[in-house]
Amino acid sequence: MMGPADPRRARLLEVTRRLDLALSEAQADQLLAYLDLLQRWNGTYNLTAVRDPERMLTQHVADCLAVIAPLRRQLRTDGEPRRLLDVGSGGGLPGVVIAILNPAIDVSCVDTVGKKTAFIQQVAASLRLRNLRSQHARVEQMKAAPFDVIASRAFASLPDFVNLTRQHLATNGVWLAMKGKDPTDERAGLPADIDVFHVEQLDVPGLDAERCLVWMRQKPSL
Repeated sequence: MMGPADPRRARLLEVTRRLDLALSEAQADQLLAYLDLLQRWNGTYNLTAVRDPERMLTQHVADCLAVIAPLRRQLRTDGEPRRLLDVGSGGGLPGVVIAILNPAIDVSCVDTVGKKTAFIQQVAASLRLRNLRSQHARVEQMKAAPFDVIASRAFASLPDFVNLTRQHLATNGVWLAMKGKDPTDERAGLPADIDVFHVEQLDVPGLDAERCLVWMRQKPSL
């Protein structure tokens, strides 16, 4: 774990302050240790195209931290445990960040690349994240209990995302798609039984780019 002298710590705390997120010392340690692991493994396993540690903090960790408050608002359940699936998780984004900030949420990361799911297993072990697990599979073929939230970041178009994962969504569950600009064309191509109930604009500290969350759910059967 990195100590208080790590210059990234001040930047991380500034990001969470601007996002109005409380961050414990242990969580800050875990996020910085995750960045270290991501950088170390990236040289061999090509987990992300971003190589610079400073850019990793902004483009990956800050980007995912911006999702935490909206996710908590959606899942406000008086502490009831919830299950979240991160589809096409790659190096664990946003799954690892969600798991660190929300110990009560059980996070599963699925990816078709075995080296990437092995990395997430290493992160879970190294950071002692008992609520984080990974699965090497095609999401449409994986076996799992239903999930309350199915999330993706740069995984697929909205129609493909929904069609590949709908069998894993719990009753009253929601899809959460992290996108850049509002994908109006993709939204227009969604199946008729899918309701886009909110498109939420995000302001990611330090990132000069558009970001939004597309929230979706299945319409009730008539």
